[in-house]
Amino acid sequence: MGGLDLRELECFLALAEELHFGRAGERLFVSQSRVSQLLRALERRVGARLVDRTSRRVALTPLGERFLTDLRPAYDALRSAVGGARDAARGVEGVLRVGFQGVAGRTVMAAVHAFRERHPGCEIEIAEIPLADPFGPVRRGEVDTAVVLLPVAEPDLTLGPVFSRERQTLAVSVRHPFASRCRLDAEDLADCPLIGPAAPAPAYWRAAQAPSVTPGGRPVPAGPAVSTLQEGITLAAAGRGGMLLCRPTGTYQARDDLAFVPVDGLPPSALGLIRHRDAATARLRAFGTALAGVAEA
Repeated sequence: MGGLDLRELECFLALAEELHFGRAGERLFVSQSRVSQLLRALERRVGARLVDRTSRRVALTPLGERFLTDLRPAYDALRSAVGGARDAARGVEGVLRVGFQGVAGRTVMAAVHAFRERHPGCEIEIAEIPLADPFGPVRRGEVDTAVVLLPVAEPDLTLGPVFSRERQTLAVSVRHPFASRCRLDAEDLADCPLIGPAAPAPAYWRAAQAPSVTPGGRPVPAGPAVSTLQEGITLAAAGRGGMLLCRPTGTYQARDDLAFVPVDGLPPSALGLIRHRDAATARLRAFGTALAGVAEA
């Protein structure tokens, strides 16, 4: 096979994601006919058809599926290497925007301070992102990276350091029967509506923050769906249900009309740093290193 043409590979990746010649061309800023030309050239190099196309649909062939699986990590590594070299030449400078949900805890703030000390030429900005939209701000470019509650199962996002694994607590009104308890079992959640995040957060992520069944299979009543942590805390204080929070968040949110009761039998909550799959700048790598170092200390 002759020398590789990076444009042909980029064309194939765009087409594999869009499954539409016109949209692939728009992504690459070329015409639809140019997409067809690049694909045909790549298929000649490979020696077989990678894409089945008719007037009504576009689909990868079995070989195209395999080629995509093999190509994606190699292409990402190549882009990362080029970006890393470029960033190294420029140094860590500019502006880094870091998002957080609800509370920017001690670990996050320690990482921010460590980053500023190591990279004084880079300004770091922190911004709260909605509880109910953990991934949207990164996708829309409103922040460069974000600290979010796990789990994260988004194919276009990369999960960096995972930290702050904490026991879960249930925030309830001081008038709730659970408020006098020193601890709860996960099965007790069947007796309390759970306040949870609203859409557009993915269903799997919302279910992790406010499960619909206990580990033993008992149904858990659904409480109000909220967009922000403060909204959820306020509704819990008003007796509208309970809200699962990690222990440090409960400490930060302490107030006279709320009780925070530890819950046994649930997986611990955890936080992770996310970025877009195609973003691998020196600033992001440096902040990830700072966060990992603080979390491990």
